Amino acid sequence: MLSKTALEKLNIFSDEDLLHHYPFRYENLKDYQLGTIVSSKNIFTRSGKTVQKILIKTNAGIQEITYFNQPYLEKTLKTGVNISLAGNEYEVNGPFIHTGRLVPIYPETRGISSKALRRRIYNLLQTVRLQDWLPEKIKNKHKLLDLNSAIQQIHFPNNQAQIDAATKRLSFDELFLLQLEARERKSQWQEKKLSHQFKIDQEKILNLISSLPFPLTSGQNCCLKEILGDLAKDKPMNRLLQGEVGSGKTVIAALAIYVAYLNGYQSCLMAPTEILANQHFQTLKTVFANTGIKIGLITGSTKTVTGDIFVGTHALLFRKLDLTKLGLVVIDEQHRFGVKQRSRLLTGETTPHLLTMTATPIPRTVALTLYSDLDMSVLDEMPQGRSIVKTWVIPAEKRLDAYHWVASQIATHKTQAFIVCPLIEPSEKETMKDIKAVTQEFNQLKLIFNQLKLGLIHGRLKNKDKDHILEEFRKNKINILVATPVIEVGIDFPNATIMIIENAERFGLAQLHQLRGRVGRSEKNSYCLIFSQSQLSLKRLKYLETNYSGLKLAKMDLKLRGPGNLYGLKQHGFLQLKLASLMDIDLINQSRQAALDCQPLSWLLKKQLEKHKINLCLRNPNEKFLPAAKASAGQPLN
Repeated sequence: MLSKTALEKLNIFSDEDLLHHYPFRYENLKDYQLGTIVSSKNIFTRSGKTVQKILIKTNAGIQEITYFNQPYLEKTLKTGVNISLAGNEYEVNGPFIHTGRLVPIYPETRGISSKALRRRIYNLLQTVRLQDWLPEKIKNKHKLLDLNSAIQQIHFPNNQAQIDAATKRLSFDELFLLQLEARERKSQWQEKKLSHQFKIDQEKILNLISSLPFPLTSGQNCCLKEILGDLAKDKPMNRLLQGEVGSGKTVIAALAIYVAYLNGYQSCLMAPTEILANQHFQTLKTVFANTGIKIGLITGSTKTVTGDIFVGTHALLFRKLDLTKLGLVVIDEQHRFGVKQRSRLLTGETTPHLLTMTATPIPRTVALTLYSDLDMSVLDEMPQGRSIVKTWVIPAEKRLDAYHWVASQIATHKTQAFIVCPLIEPSEKETMKDIKAVTQEFNQLKLIFNQLKLGLIHGRLKNKDKDHILEEFRKNKINILVATPVIEVGIDFPNATIMIIENAERFGLAQLHQLRGRVGRSEKNSYCLIFSQSQLSLKRLKYLETNYSGLKLAKMDLKLRGPGNLYGLKQHGFLQLKLASLMDIDLINQSRQAALDCQPLSWLLKKQLEKHKINLCLRNPNEKFLPAAKASAGQPLN
């Protein structure tokens, strides 16, 4: 009997979950011998130890196998039991359940082995048939197996061709459900009643653009045209503006906000951190300096409650603001907010336009799945005057030389530097362990750079202390700012030209690229020095030395590391992708087309989609789950 508690650690709550607990690899038993146990006994030595003598009948005759100090084997390897044998490894088969020679190996946990899972799944497949919810026309068009054949072949394949066919069907299912979910979100959004259709005053917009201290890039002009087109429609905008750090997204958002203001409507701009919110606040004050627009900054430490524009963190959601004329919501780094947080600004009888922004490079395959319900605009060029950040992965033996070089650069060119230390635990929030680690590093660095002034900033500091440190850094009273990844977004100091990243193996390439983007924000030569304690990561990190495209690095991340928590995928269910690959553009396109071909949805597809959404939202032991199907009825785990 498999422990229910142990199964739940593997996210197995029902028989159906167990059938969808797929192998992560297969062991080829072509060199294994099949046999039947003839006899099994324990022999006790004078020293008190035990020897297990097992006689096995194979095609080659009777073989004797000896084990030492494993007396429990006498109960497991009983006379008449069928086993597979190779070297010192054995597999109890009962009636032979591996008709082929490929044996599945599963993700395991304490108390549950692959062997036990195989036996349970084998027995389950003798009695359970799942309802195949995928329409026949889709299976025929895309040459997909029926569901029960796919389940049988993924667990007990005869050959690699069966594994491939089963993987295609089950991967298709995962992507197809995501596509259906995205289409449903898009349809629901389009049904919303727009708060106001904006008139576009080209002359006033051009006057504001001409007042900026820099010209817009062609990419900015293109994205602005797409956004203005949305604002003029009778349906609420739902657009994602993607652009690398420093590409000028905030200015485009400011121009959209200006259109709302000209039409007599308010705007909210929400950012994930106070640092970034304050950065946006300062940018908007500069852009709207001569317009008379009132801008309110709403964070946990500010009290402003009036304005034409509200800029803030999630504190925006909990302040009593008069938003009766809210016409536009802008959310920066939207994946850092939960779905419920984002939706709080969009509740009401009418819906404002929504513009979301991200500096995270998004490969096309991710955009086609995760963001297929959004219209996308991409800023793919940088403003003039931005320099390439020369990047080096520094060997451990060159660390002190690198530190001396940094000190020399700061002294000679009166420049500044960042040193970023990773979080100990991968999380959006910093723990006391993280603070202790970065504080220890800070104290060591003060000894190394004893001729320079160092500052320390992390997410646990009080806001007034953060502001003071950043202001000291801005005034060049601090030469080196030691920080956690809190500086990943929202810090703009053109005089900082050196970025040092410690333990870089803990970051993805895309995140390292974003950290690198904190420097190189002027015409001065800028540098990024990467340190790693992992020799295995050096090849991956070396890509940063020659690649300066965030999109290319994100694709490489996706290929090398998988989606993981990149792009905020956890809340979109991407951790539920057990088999599907976000690199498989052909299957993604097939699933997109299938989602179109299935409209309107049958009751069976609607039922499966609802089940899929519940599984994504409620996958924890404190929630209730839909039971699995036995034939067509629910069957929870015993």
